[in-house]
Amino acid sequence: MDTDFKRFTGWKYALPAIALFLPWCAVAETEEQYPPFDAMDVFELEWASDPRVSPDGQSIVYVRRSFEIMSDTGRADLWEVSVDGDFHRPLSAGSGRSTSPRWSPDGTKLAFFSRDTGSSQIHVRWMDTRHTTVISKLQQSPSDLAWSPDGQWLAFTMEVKKKTKPIAKRRTAPEGARWADAPVTVTTTRYQYDGRGIVDPAHRHVFVIPAEGGIARQLTEGDFNHFGKLAWTPDSTEIFFSADRSEDWELSSDEADIYAVALANGRIRQVSDFPGAERNPVMAPNGKTLAFSYEQRRPLAFTPNRIALLDLQTQGMTILSDNLDGDANNILWAEDSKSLYFSFDERGMRHIRKITRSKVVTTVADDVGGTTIGRPYLSGGFHRANGVTAFTQGRQHRPSDVAIVKNKRLEVVTALNDDLLDYRALGKVTEVTYQSSFDGQEIQGWYVTPPDFDPSKKYPLILEIHGGPHLAYGPHFSAELQLMAAAGYVVFYNNYRGSLSYGEDFALLLQYKYSSVEDFADHMSGIDALIEKGFVDKDNLFIAGGSAGGIATAYAVGLTDRFNAAVAAKPVINWISKTLTADSMVGQIYHQFPGPPWEHFEHYWKRSPLSLVGNVVTPTLLLTGEEDRRTPMSETEQFYQALRLRGVDSAMVRLPGASHGIASKPSRLITKVDHILAWFERYKGRQSTRN
Repeated sequence: MDTDFKRFTGWKYALPAIALFLPWCAVAETEEQYPPFDAMDVFELEWASDPRVSPDGQSIVYVRRSFEIMSDTGRADLWEVSVDGDFHRPLSAGSGRSTSPRWSPDGTKLAFFSRDTGSSQIHVRWMDTRHTTVISKLQQSPSDLAWSPDGQWLAFTMEVKKKTKPIAKRRTAPEGARWADAPVTVTTTRYQYDGRGIVDPAHRHVFVIPAEGGIARQLTEGDFNHFGKLAWTPDSTEIFFSADRSEDWELSSDEADIYAVALANGRIRQVSDFPGAERNPVMAPNGKTLAFSYEQRRPLAFTPNRIALLDLQTQGMTILSDNLDGDANNILWAEDSKSLYFSFDERGMRHIRKITRSKVVTTVADDVGGTTIGRPYLSGGFHRANGVTAFTQGRQHRPSDVAIVKNKRLEVVTALNDDLLDYRALGKVTEVTYQSSFDGQEIQGWYVTPPDFDPSKKYPLILEIHGGPHLAYGPHFSAELQLMAAAGYVVFYNNYRGSLSYGEDFALLLQYKYSSVEDFADHMSGIDALIEKGFVDKDNLFIAGGSAGGIATAYAVGLTDRFNAAVAAKPVINWISKTLTADSMVGQIYHQFPGPPWEHFEHYWKRSPLSLVGNVVTPTLLLTGEEDRRTPMSETEQFYQALRLRGVDSAMVRLPGASHGIASKPSRLITKVDHILAWFERYKGRQSTRN
């Protein structure tokens, strides 16, 4: 019998017996007697994502994610748990590649994507008989699955390749000849994507397929991308989507409108036409109002996502969340069409909140998160139906479980990692706030202490910097940071200026300034604040970070020699070359720079760690995926060769087959941490002149 099923059918009745033995257990065995979290434990972690409440509010289907040690891949299975936790059972147990569960409107069926047949296809499960079938035969991977209100159709989006002509006609080789491969001709602006490489020209379109199986029918046309979230009209005759259908869409950023396409004939009508990006339409249950996410178009690194309402009769738009200082995401209507639910990040935490049409905001649940296993980023989602809100609850010592709120009462209905983490000594996560030496700005951070932490001793410290730079960390479970703490380090991380969840003004403190002496001061001031607490060895300081954190690491070692050693993972070293070789070219130039590099050469150079390489004396390891197209390998090579020319201790670690998400495979997550710790161990106690 499945252990999770036994756990959740018997836990209520086991509590009294367990309670009788708690005093003895507390004396006989304490957490300190358990071994610390180990790198191989990463393969045993599990976490919940994408919870979906059934229309009757009785159960939740979610994606249960884990790792497979033999194939070094992630696994995704569908599980169902009742709202009272009395049953917990698997719904899919095939390839481990099942995602995006979506209940039919009447709750009798469940549609989802799965690779059980070898490619990503749409599957439907009849919940009463437990029969599952494949209803599609698609050539590309589908996304954005959405049931029609009458339950007869499933809408989705999918890429359609565009036929292109070569510039020169290829010659015919003689029979038996072995000629070179045909050349690849690129004529589009957006020709590469991290994780996919150089792609064939293609455009995303809206499709429908009968819910009982049949032929998928393409509804949209044209050389444009049509994106979900998809929303149906209540009469199941039209589908709303988001698109930029302007002629120069490849060169624009944050411009999109809402359109509707007719199921019967594919007729497209434009629903919204506001300056900026209107995305993720959600239809009110009464069919009178369309809610969507609205982002004003402006050349700034951060612009908040607002909840917008469009009256479908008058075409009048109202910004509902304009009084909130931050992003309002993951919009869902309440059953009465009088209010909406959304996620909101504040001071390193994600919350579920409710907003009425009169703009009154209340909190539904806190502690949403736990779906990023490697580093402690803000994450997680929620869903709601029939008075039940289900969400992924994350805590500092646990990846995400499924939690529910019903009648204002919170219950956690899964315990996916208790069998492992109840028997590991984990580092404690503690909040710290301090003022930056640059301008007195308050900065929030956290530090993880070793499992056997003794405040009377002094420990080496690792500063670990998040990416983005407009992302955010929080007091959440992190396999990478727990492994560093288990190795005997105090691990410090912060939400430096520019981080999200602190409002628009704080996010824009880094406008045109990343990296700079300003965010550098935020980091160093936090280190000094921890040194003052008495448990950090000021002569054993280390720095690491990935992506934007890798940039900050490379920039920092050009400003100070206080660090014994550094590890810059997937950094940008030269902003001039980066913006003209990476897949993020269009959006990054528009949002993060005052103009293109040939017009603002000195600005780009000042932001580049390469401009400071002449100051670097810190031993530096660089670690990047060879298939990275977000911060290309050529960036790492520039810094490495410059360091070698200067005689600085350095090493370059190249990860074959890895894109920007170098920790996407569990073995690479472990390899990343192993290299960081091994590099730092080399330089503990290194003597140098400190700034």
